[in-house]
Amino acid sequence: MKAIWKGAIGFGLVNIPVRLFSATEQSNLDLDMVDLRDMGKIHYQRINENTGREVKWENIAKAYMLNDEYVLIDQVDFEEAAPEKSKIIEVNHFVDESEIDTIYFENSYYIEPEKSGAKAYALLREALNKSGKVGVAQFVMRTAAALTVLKPLKDILVLSKIRFAQEIRSTDEINVPAKSQVKPAELKMAMTLINQYSGSFDITKYKDEYAAELLKLIKAKASGKRPTVRKLKIAHRKTEDLMEQLKASLNKKKAS
Repeated sequence: MKAIWKGAIGFGLVNIPVRLFSATEQSNLDLDMVDLRDMGKIHYQRINENTGREVKWENIAKAYMLNDEYVLIDQVDFEEAAPEKSKIIEVNHFVDESEIDTIYFENSYYIEPEKSGAKAYALLREALNKSGKVGVAQFVMRTAAALTVLKPLKDILVLSKIRFAQEIRSTDEINVPAKSQVKPAELKMAMTLINQYSGSFDITKYKDEYAAELLKLIKAKASGKRPTVRKLKIAHRKTEDLMEQLKASLNKKKAS
């Protein structure tokens, strides 16, 4: 794997030189866009809106529109805006992970220490394990501020990027039913159903089955065979009564 960031973790006065590696990858199929007429691959071009001509990568820069004029920004500007945040993941706040709602979580990264930081890395990992806390830190990655959570995963420290509160949209325009619409007996039955379906969480039991089925279909088409299409079976409700539907759900679980 190729490191995507190099810097250090700041833990009090302890400095741990580290490298970050992407911890995730896509499971969906890598599909290309093609011209339906001749199967030619579609390419994206970077077009200058003033000249209508394609622009090479080496001539592309980043800029910010200010007072109807662009101000060019280079790598030095990004680093000078907050030099300490460009190279240091400063961990100075610790919380219970349960306090952070899942809506905030984004990408995760594996943290590998440089040789000189191995001992301090192990110390921070074991301290987090024993405390049951996670560290909260901000730093700059790829020209943007990142709010992150630092936690141990087995023997590895993992940095998970989370969204800022200002990035979460308001729910004011979302229409939802009132609690008063739920009858006590229905709630009790629903709780029984939840308990019946409850168990320990094992992520390995969940697979991207859609991508696998899609690949089967693609291979069948490539070999000239007619893909076997599974028909969707819709289970029609025999009653509109919510209690009856819940009871039927319980009975279905018991029978399976």
